[in-house]
Order: sequence, then C-alpha cells, then structure tokens
Amino acid sequence: MELNNINVNIHKKKKRLGRGIGSGKGKTSGRGVKGQKSRSGVAIKSYEGGQMPLYRRLPKRGFSSLYKKEKNVVINLRDLEKLILKNKFKNNEKINLRKILLKEKVSKKIKVKILGTGELKTKISISTDKISESARKKIEKSGGSIELIK
Repeated sequence: MELNNINVNIHKKKKRLGRGIGSGKGKTSGRGVKGQKSRSGVAIKSYEGGQMPLYRRLPKRGFSSLYKKEKNVVINLRDLEKLILKNKFKNNEKINLRKILLKEKVSKKIKVKILGTGELKTKISISTDKISESARKKIEKSGGSIELIK
C-alpha cells in the first residue's frame, strides 16, 4: 500500500455557519431561536450543565479584615546581645524596642516581639509589646527586667 493513494485529512474542515438552509447550519447557525445563548458575546459563566459548579463545591475559608491586621516586628535575643556588644545601649538605660525598631512609625497595628533564640549574658531593662516565654525566662535569668507596653 502506497502512502500517495491514501487521502489523509490532517486538518478537519471548519463548519461554515449561516450559508443557507441546505447547508444544515443555515439561518440561526445552530444556536436555536432567541434567548441569551443565541446572542453573540454572551456566555453563562461557571455554568457546568447542571453539575454543581466549582465555586460552590469548594469550601469557604475564613475572612481577613482590612482593619484588624496586626503585624509583628520580631527580634531575637542573639540580635539584642549583638547590639549590646556594639555599645548601642548604655548599661543602666531602659531600652524601648518600639522606638528603636519602628523609629517614627508608632502605629498601634505594628507590635514588637522578642523571641528566645540565642543567649543573653548582660543584664538589661527592656520594654516591648510582646515577648515569648523562653525569651522572658532568659532575660530574667540574666538579671534583667521586662515591661510590657499595653
């Protein structure tokens, strides 16, 4: 069998719509008569032929308010120790992390939190918005004090 004799259609011919009644797709071009689906440029979005649409099948998850978002600025004890070793703070001075880290951005939505990664060898007096339990224990162990800003 030779390949030349076989009539192979690689591309399927496009159905020509609206070319007379005898073509089988004349007049309304297979769209029926009147109604939303007969008009051009109209599609019924997310309609899946009676099947439950995807947006209704998936569960609803939570709500995030634009106004109650609270952001944490995090600092570890090892970072505080580095700052102390670089003489950024005076020995008996009370350290206000909010003023140091946030500078002029004194927003109520931004909170400063101390985390307990690292060791603290020097005695410090510090004020902050939030503190982890491990950080609190390490500061008190070194002889320091903590004041929480409310």
